[in-house]
Amino acid sequence: MDSVIRVNGEERAPLLPSPSPSPPSSAVAEDGEIRPWPSDHHSFLPPPDGAAPPEPPLTASDPKQRLDSLDVFRGLTVALMILVDDAGGAFPSINHAPWFGVTLADFVMPFFLFSVGVSVALVFKKTPNKMAATKKVILRTINLFLLGLVLQGGYFHGRNHLTYGVDIDRIRWLGILQRISIGYFLAALSEVWLVSSILVDSPMSYVKKYHMEWIIAILISAMYVSLLLGLYVPNWQFEAPGSNSTLSSSYYGTKIEAVQCGVRGSLSPPCNAVGLIDRILLGQRHLYHNPVYKRTKECSVNSPDYGPLPPNSPAWCLAPFDPEGLLSSLMAAVTCFAGLHFGHLIVHFKSHAQRILLWSITSLILVLCAFVVQLSGMPFSKPLYTLSYMFLTTGASGFLFILIYYIVDVNQLKMTFILFQWMGMNALIVYILAASELFPAFIQGFYWRSPQNNLVNATESILQTIFHSKRCGTLAFVLLEILFWCLAAGFLHMKGIYIKL
Repeated sequence: MDSVIRVNGEERAPLLPSPSPSPPSSAVAEDGEIRPWPSDHHSFLPPPDGAAPPEPPLTASDPKQRLDSLDVFRGLTVALMILVDDAGGAFPSINHAPWFGVTLADFVMPFFLFSVGVSVALVFKKTPNKMAATKKVILRTINLFLLGLVLQGGYFHGRNHLTYGVDIDRIRWLGILQRISIGYFLAALSEVWLVSSILVDSPMSYVKKYHMEWIIAILISAMYVSLLLGLYVPNWQFEAPGSNSTLSSSYYGTKIEAVQCGVRGSLSPPCNAVGLIDRILLGQRHLYHNPVYKRTKECSVNSPDYGPLPPNSPAWCLAPFDPEGLLSSLMAAVTCFAGLHFGHLIVHFKSHAQRILLWSITSLILVLCAFVVQLSGMPFSKPLYTLSYMFLTTGASGFLFILIYYIVDVNQLKMTFILFQWMGMNALIVYILAASELFPAFIQGFYWRSPQNNLVNATESILQTIFHSKRCGTLAFVLLEILFWCLAAGFLHMKGIYIKL
């Protein structure tokens, strides 16, 4: 791994490693710090009638100013991931939707991808050596993908499982960081190679400068929809856990189950093109074996939570499916391209009002497109990353970013979100240790006589006793966990330590 630790304020890291460094004349330094453009890069949108031109948010006298709202946005996303992952079992309403629909948890991945796009746009504004920049993009993509493979490939078994190791024949190839690496790779290469060098001094010149990236995003979306609706999905078989197998050893004692499809354009759990492509290219053994559709009414008596299979449940309830599959990850990359657009507006517009206006228009259009596509017959689905879902969650990402930007960077109320800002500055290490459950599993390894008697379980049990409620105690435990990681990230920040790939 090309992992490094930057100290003494040299560099601050987003969840995704920063791309290649910009030269001194660029708008943004390698660490994502905003710096003023030369005077010929001026805004082309006039201020509202009767209003005095607002002061530029960034001036040459303050060359090291950061876009604090992006740190807060990133940290809030990590905190939200911890919340829905650790409290989703107690509160199924915030957990991922079983298949169709959108819940709080379904916004986490798009928020990550959106922040990646914004970061890439702020960094890759001047790339005099495109080959060197491309090499850095490729290396960091590989590092991020491999880190995701280690964290989610099956080697670490998470909380309550004091074991590790994975059968290479069953390793899961894709996951959260792998999806982010794909989106980063496409967005960063597009920013390096497809952005023209023309001067932006009018709306038309802005379009000409970035139109190739928009075309790529449209082509990716068109290809996704064509494959999703056009591929024929035949009948197929899979290895289902036998009656004598357990969740921790579900690969053994298997039996063969058949799934009846023979359809085209289906969006159902067993017969969609997203799963078909993954089964062909990745192999069934390398997919996720506890998919979210196990919480559907067809597959769980406790739906929308996990539970025993209902009587006469379909065989596909036990079939593997990867929520971060190849085709859906390709569609997810479009969210990064939307983040690029938001970052470009930061670079070329100097007033808060202009940025917020254009961001709001963009976000509103995305949300309206989401409901138009949804009404046309393509429902919201995070496992499939449908076009309607992409529009909705990307628009929501934009609106949330606007709100944070207005509070933090416009009104300078930074202390309101200082905890999330700290977490955003060291989002990668918090994700690795907390969201991937490495730290809780490590703490659980120190127990008294029985593995169940450990500090993590004891703390949660005490809180459940104090609140006289298992659900409320769990929620309090998760909020305490988030606070702990905010403070831990704050400690790293005060020591000038920022960890990145």
